[in-house]
Amino acid sequence: MSATVSNFYYGATTPIAAYLMACLGAALGLRCTTRSLRRRERRAGWLALGAVSIGCGIWTMHFVGMIGFNIQGALVSYDTGLTLASLAVAIVVVALGVFIVGYRGAAPANLAVAGVITGLGVAAMHYLGMAAMRVHGTLRYSTPIVVVSVVIAVVAATAALWAAVSVRRLWASLGASLVMGVAVTGMHYIGMAAVSVDVTAGSAPAQSSVELLSFLLLMLAGPLVALLAAAVVVMFDPEMMLADDRAEAPVRRGRRRALAE
Repeated sequence: MSATVSNFYYGATTPIAAYLMACLGAALGLRCTTRSLRRRERRAGWLALGAVSIGCGIWTMHFVGMIGFNIQGALVSYDTGLTLASLAVAIVVVALGVFIVGYRGAAPANLAVAGVITGLGVAAMHYLGMAAMRVHGTLRYSTPIVVVSVVIAVVAATAALWAAVSVRRLWASLGASLVMGVAVTGMHYIGMAAVSVDVTAGSAPAQSSVELLSFLLLMLAGPLVALLAAAVVVMFDPEMMLADDRAEAPVRRGRRRALAE
């Protein structure tokens, strides 16, 4: 029996919250990457913090969005192992892309390789998170919509990596994070539009909605703490928040001298 599926069970609350999580992760990741490129010391550490921020932001966006996912006539549960594995995938693939462009630069070939790896990884995170779902029925996917979601993931990842190494000013990076949030959240909801569910008649639900919400909030606690810790590091590092113009001033003076000569 085909069931009615909704991604907006709580209205606009979950998509807005999911979007804000994606923007937060992107903004922190961009600032960390900018810091790593400005000075070479501890570059690996800053790139790693940026990757964790972006990865946790994407993963948190996904599962905040899933709080609003509802199947009429059935309750959902999640496999803990696969859910945590999807978090690991999100962080690892973002780290691969960030380290490629962080150390090798934003040349087209580097961006293409890093963008494809990261985009496919983000899509893998999404569908691994969906594979963790346990429902008394069968999940089916529309192949064309899945392909569109994967393409969007690759394009969004490539644009994010380009912004990470090209956008230096604070306000510009914040604007880029808003655009990245739209792309990543859009990929999630397009991917969810591919889902249809055939519910097995007469089967008992796996757990109550309260238990499901408690599980998702517990899973979200760790990544949210990681994002909070990254935000504290960013806010208390003057190189991250205040030094954009000061850092670029010597470069501008050098250019003016070169032109004068």
